[in-house]
Amino acid sequence: MLHEVRRGRGAPANTRSTRFDDAAREADTDWLDDRAVVDNGPPPLRTTVTRETPRTIISRNTSPDIPFDRSLNAYRGCEHGCIYCFARPTHAYLGLSPGLDFESRLVAKPTAPALLSAELSKRNYVPAVLAMGTNTDPYQPIEATHRITRACLEVLREFRHPVSITTKSDRVALDADILSDLAAEGLVAVVISVTSLDRAVARTLEPRAATPARRLAAVRTLTDAGVPVWVSVAPIVPAITDHEIEAICAAAATAGAVGAFARPIRLPHEVAPLFRGWLDAHYPDRANHVMSLIRSMRGGRDNDPDYGTRMKGVGPYADLLHRRFKLAKTKHGLDRPRAPLRTDLFAVPSAQLNLF
Repeated sequence: MLHEVRRGRGAPANTRSTRFDDAAREADTDWLDDRAVVDNGPPPLRTTVTRETPRTIISRNTSPDIPFDRSLNAYRGCEHGCIYCFARPTHAYLGLSPGLDFESRLVAKPTAPALLSAELSKRNYVPAVLAMGTNTDPYQPIEATHRITRACLEVLREFRHPVSITTKSDRVALDADILSDLAAEGLVAVVISVTSLDRAVARTLEPRAATPARRLAAVRTLTDAGVPVWVSVAPIVPAITDHEIEAICAAAATAGAVGAFARPIRLPHEVAPLFRGWLDAHYPDRANHVMSLIRSMRGGRDNDPDYGTRMKGVGPYADLLHRRFKLAKTKHGLDRPRAPLRTDLFAVPSAQLNLF
């Protein structure tokens, strides 16, 4: 595989998946593969955004490992470019690469708010927590212009519908007005991911995400607005970020987080070779050691797809991570039970009834 480390991008390659499409083009030493030498580096990669008009916007799942049965994704692909992102393989369904295409060829769903309103208004709809940010980040940079996430939150506020949000962007704090209204009625929980406190590490792991300091500032802003915020110490990357578990928990508590949780890194499908290429590019001195530790948690494989173990890992090293995290969150008061969001306030606005 040809590795190209581009400034501001996470994936070191753009090989297309062969799971759903034609055979991918691999480096074969022809003139295209020498363009970095001829042009003094790969050309800049610009982000493009296309529009999609889906028929429905709420996705359903029955996974026993996931604490929600429905989710909403306003975008496909994510410009944050996190090298470990488990959603990267979804770009293969579009005939695009889970590599650089995933973080540069994005899809927006501008009709999402209208579709959400229509689905919530159906007579047989039963409310339950709607998860946002479970696949791609609802507050990635293009939200600044498209504002689809904010519009969906306005719909949820109107219907008094519970929602959980997961993000690694401080942009979520710009919606504190809506989120505080939802929080006042027990209808929202926000999770902000902090993988590392080291800005240099974060820059390579998550090149276009907010800096760790800005994410912690968002925790404080939302907390001060009355919004409950959890910090996700995830993913934990062996031999790269695992030493920061205790420090992240301390910083989360200082910022006002009400709780925390952690997950070890997962490398499903095309993510594994992309991550190995990233290690070779950024951490060649410890690449083999990192992969060895990952495999020790995944039954000797790069990835464990099995229910029950895929989220937490197995073995002595995984157990050690869990024990350290449990001690750290207890020490900093981040182990309080998470109160369920309310569903009893849900109501279809009267104006909507005239449409059905």
